[in-house]
Amino acid sequence: MLSVNSLASNLVGGLIRHSERLNMEVSELSNGATVVDCGVESQGGYDAGRVMAEVCMGGLGNTSIRTGHIDGTPVPFVDVETDHPAVALLGSQKAGWQISSGEYFAMGSGPARALAEKPKETYERIGYSDDADEAVIVLEADGLPSDETMGSIADDCGVSPGDAYALVAPTACVAGSVQVAARIVETSVYRLNELGYDTTKILGGAGTAPIAPVRPDEAMGTTNDGQIYYGSAYLTVEDEEVLGYVEDVPSENSSDYGKPFFQTFKEAGFDFYGIDTAIFAPAEITVNVASTGEVMHEGRLNAEVVKESFGI
Repeated sequence: MLSVNSLASNLVGGLIRHSERLNMEVSELSNGATVVDCGVESQGGYDAGRVMAEVCMGGLGNTSIRTGHIDGTPVPFVDVETDHPAVALLGSQKAGWQISSGEYFAMGSGPARALAEKPKETYERIGYSDDADEAVIVLEADGLPSDETMGSIADDCGVSPGDAYALVAPTACVAGSVQVAARIVETSVYRLNELGYDTTKILGGAGTAPIAPVRPDEAMGTTNDGQIYYGSAYLTVEDEEVLGYVEDVPSENSSDYGKPFFQTFKEAGFDFYGIDTAIFAPAEITVNVASTGEVMHEGRLNAEVVKESFGI
């Protein structure tokens, strides 16, 4: 079985060698753990965010950046594709690990989750496990992790701190905006999983979403709005069972749909658990059933809300 941590560690080795070009700063902590700053104290950038996204997918997905338009206004978009959707997206990319160590807090995603089984039910559902000797985690945080934090992550993953690697960027930076936008296919697979569909039947996925402008006070909102209101996903699936789920996937099914996500987040007291989870979905989805040739499309792009959110 493919090891998302082994594949990702190869990517990390490459980005460390090219850290200067990528505007990243690499440091080795006293316990031997390696921290790659992609936008906390370093400049980072579009390419740094693109590489972060590929590491998040455990080396089982590809990304590229282009310039598109929203109602005539030029906006950068990220394109994503993977031939291993369940493992790359649910088993690796999903932000399924809340890291809390002393006063340090971060949302953890990436391959290390598979070693720590965070959360365990995800890996039971997709039938995946990893036993690599190295752990690679991506942290969405405003600060860099300490020896204590990295030691705790390594312990949960069953590796030595010297074999633990963390890529770190806050939401409010260019790299942060890119890596969140690159979750567009993940949101569609996540939504199908939440609806009860067996995501191991998804053969491949591709998608595109606008990269939100850096807006420090509303970064959590703008980065999500790019997917919720203007993100497109395309999945190729084994059989027609999926057709019974597709119409419930798009974000417009949520009771919180229709306003910028930051407003929803604020109304919920900045508590994610107070938000209808159906909002965490693509604006539109197209599914192709490989066995029958059927194609089904649901959802729509909503330029007005994303323009309000992006300030364009």
